[in-house]
Amino acid sequence: MQKKICKWIFQPALLAAGLSISACSTAPVPPAATEPAPALQAIQSAHRIVAGESLVAITVRRSGPLARMGHDHVVATRQLEGFVDLGQGRTELRFRLDQLMVDDAALRKEAGLDTQPSVDAVDGTRRNMFGKVLRAEAYPWVLVRAAFEADSREMLRAEITLHGVTRAYRVPVSVREDGGTVQASGAFTVKQSDFGITPFAVFGGALAVKDELELRFAISARR
Repeated sequence: MQKKICKWIFQPALLAAGLSISACSTAPVPPAATEPAPALQAIQSAHRIVAGESLVAITVRRSGPLARMGHDHVVATRQLEGFVDLGQGRTELRFRLDQLMVDDAALRKEAGLDTQPSVDAVDGTRRNMFGKVLRAEAYPWVLVRAAFEADSREMLRAEITLHGVTRAYRVPVSVREDGGTVQASGAFTVKQSDFGITPFAVFGGALAVKDELELRFAISARR
């Protein structure tokens, strides 16, 4: 077996999993960016989402017969842009895929993951995620538009645009308003295949990424 096939994949106890499972392979060069930044349509009275105080985190889990030998992963961003408009019962936000953090130790702990991948594994995850899987140069933005269901402050109808595809979801949410600040949080799942993305796999699928992604969010917005 060639030495180039991921020196860290064959560590004594682990095969790197999730989005990093073939990190030493060379990712194809994606096309130049073709997707412009999506417009946000806030009104003046809306609360603005505070970047750095807000979070979207995604847990990516491994699958396949060799899954026990790999890692799960957490990718996340605090660089969110957008607004929360409680008067109209809606929100819009966007973030860039190339600003996602990979396997931050604190976020892994919050997600209940008790291991920490090596620096090489994290670098490999980023290469595969941005290049092979998400094609972040061609589709750099994720856009979320959501509104409360009728007579409810506990369920959103959300439209998520990723990879050039828009899908609708029902999202449970907890909202708290304190003076000039709005806090909103929740968790739900999506499938990569919903957006035309093929989950990453190697060794004939013996080591793979699950189609389902676990998303959680904690949004802070102020006037």
